[in-house]
Amino acid sequence: MTAAGRAVVSGMICAQPNQGGATWAVMQFVLGLRRLGWTVHFVETIDRTAVMPAGAPLDVSDNAAYLAATMSAFGLEGSWSLLTRGGGEAAGVSRAELKKTFSEADLLLNISGRLKEPDLLAGPETRVYVDLDPGFTQLWHEMQGIDVGLDGHDCFVTVGQNIGLPGCPIPTCGRLWTGIAPPVVLAHWPEQGASPRPEMTTVGHWRGYGSIRHGGVHYGQRAHSMRRLMTLPRLTDQAFRLALAIHSDESDDIEALDTNGWLRVNPRSVAYDMWSYRRFVRDSRAELSVPKSGYVASRSAWFSDRSACYLASGRPVVAMSTGFESHLPAGKGLLAFGDVFEAAECIAAVNADYSGHSAAARAVAMEYLDSDRVLSRMLESIGSMAAPAC
Repeated sequence: MTAAGRAVVSGMICAQPNQGGATWAVMQFVLGLRRLGWTVHFVETIDRTAVMPAGAPLDVSDNAAYLAATMSAFGLEGSWSLLTRGGGEAAGVSRAELKKTFSEADLLLNISGRLKEPDLLAGPETRVYVDLDPGFTQLWHEMQGIDVGLDGHDCFVTVGQNIGLPGCPIPTCGRLWTGIAPPVVLAHWPEQGASPRPEMTTVGHWRGYGSIRHGGVHYGQRAHSMRRLMTLPRLTDQAFRLALAIHSDESDDIEALDTNGWLRVNPRSVAYDMWSYRRFVRDSRAELSVPKSGYVASRSAWFSDRSACYLASGRPVVAMSTGFESHLPAGKGLLAFGDVFEAAECIAAVNADYSGHSAAARAVAMEYLDSDRVLSRMLESIGSMAAPAC
């Protein structure tokens, strides 16, 4: 599948509006395909209970306003639809027009299986499931019987590049998974000059959802990983600024973060849309990437779309290892660690040659994460497989 055609991308942008990082994660695919010459339509489905404010008509909801503003910023007016699940309301392009768009589409990228409408799924010629949550996706399906939307697709893509390979304990759910790096559209993430702030930063949730136990292994959340790093500020002179969404009930963890010298900021104040999020990343000295402990335990080689943005901006990334070193060059610009002492050593290495690591960070993004390359390879891989083998 190398020739550009008509694509539909489905994912989550406005079900929980004003999360700039999550918006970029989806838009990298939308904008990346468009760069390759594809005509792209975006569609999102949400539960009626997610419409804000409660009881508002969908077309005048906060959700629709956020999605409309996002698409308009990139000249995609008239190329998006927002639906309530179960055949209800629509905003943007109508459901009738959308069904025609689906029937004429050459490709569907269904990010995290968000789209489950049978009449729409039946339309595109090739339907691709894009997994951004490797390990959890497969375990929810295999161990807990949760419908993560795998059915109805021809091919399966994951940012867990070790899924299905020896050494990765995550079940494949009877699917053949094609591994990809998280794409970043370099034109929207140009290399930056000197950082205006001295802190290493990151953005994310303290907890996302329930943990899972499989094969005697606990697959947990970012909270479990961060607890292993609590004393890091005491081991280095480097300052850290964490934009972490953490509930006030997590009083013990909040006290531990504050006592150990972590600077905390509400992510809604620095990453409430795509532009504030991008500014926060660009203004950072580097990223300390702390993944969910489930990504670490699975050795799936998960790599953060957030880290891809830091690297593209010329900001070094010091990341807890998930096995990504098998697919990305760790050592200069991108450094991997296993424990708090290794993290301190990596930070010292970055600070000893900051300009060299900054240049190397951009080089890693250009060689391994550029959406032109990542998506072209993905499309080629999809096209090379017969549908039954996908």
